[in-house]
Amino acid sequence: MPEVPAEEEEEPSIETVTDGYFEEEYYIGAEDAGDFLIELGEQFKEEDEITITGDDWELPFAFGEPVKLDIEFEGDGEPELEIEVELSGRVEDETPDLA
Repeated sequence: MPEVPAEEEEEPSIETVTDGYFEEEYYIGAEDAGDFLIELGEQFKEEDEITITGDDWELPFAFGEPVKLDIEFEGDGEPELEIEVELSGRVEDETPDLA
């Protein structure tokens, strides 16, 4: 009996997000959130560019200083703590010579 070739598995394509608008929201366990934040923190410490990835996307971002850290607590009714990190894009130090 002739051998049937196995179907080739397609690798998932990864979309690199570099412009426009992009938003993803996840509900994950605290341990997974901690792992994500540790990995993100390590990128902050090592370089001035981070890359965040999802299942089928990646978002590289070169950031500048300062980094804005916003901590918000609401203790009425259902307590909620929000921690937000806001990064501005890196701006080149030198301005172009237009003369």
